Amino acid sequence: MDNEVAAGNTTSTLGHLALGLTLLAFGLGGTGVIDNVAAADAAGLATWVGGVTLFLVGLLALRAGDKGEGTAFAALGAFWFTWGTAAGGGASADAVGVFLLLWALLALTLTLAASGSGLFGQGVYGLLFVALLLLGIGALADNGGLAKAGGWVAAVAGLVAWYGATAAVAGWPTALGRANRSAAAAS
Repeated sequence: MDNEVAAGNTTSTLGHLALGLTLLAFGLGGTGVIDNVAAADAAGLATWVGGVTLFLVGLLALRAGDKGEGTAFAALGAFWFTWGTAAGGGASADAVGVFLLLWALLALTLTLAASGSGLFGQGVYGLLFVALLLLGIGALADNGGLAKAGGWVAAVAGLVAWYGATAAVAGWPTALGRANRSAAAAS
């Protein structure tokens, strides 16, 4: 199997699918756009798909020698597992806010570390950072508007991760403007 395909290898694809679905469910729940659905309703999906699956995919990527995605997926798996098992557990808003801000630091680290991976690597982690930052500040400030904005950013991050994984499987384009640069270089 060729691990150097442009859109990602199998481990990358599975990891981005798990991350995308988890972020989309979590984000949509946080927006309040669907009646009687909250972010905490995504706890089961976050625990098993976002937590366990991402952690295992991270371990597989580390075993295959991919330190970047291995670290990212294992760390995000730990985040989602922790969030999913604690959701609705009665933690104070301040504790939730600090938790989200601490994990925003991880997302910032992943964003900076993915600088060479293009839109789908750095973009997903950057959007996750912004979402967690908004959600954390919203929880600390008891500001529902910031929380909803964070939910929307998380949902967009989920869609970007999902598209990147789907593009890898379907052979769709994953680089913006690459065709134009190639065509210009050929003429």
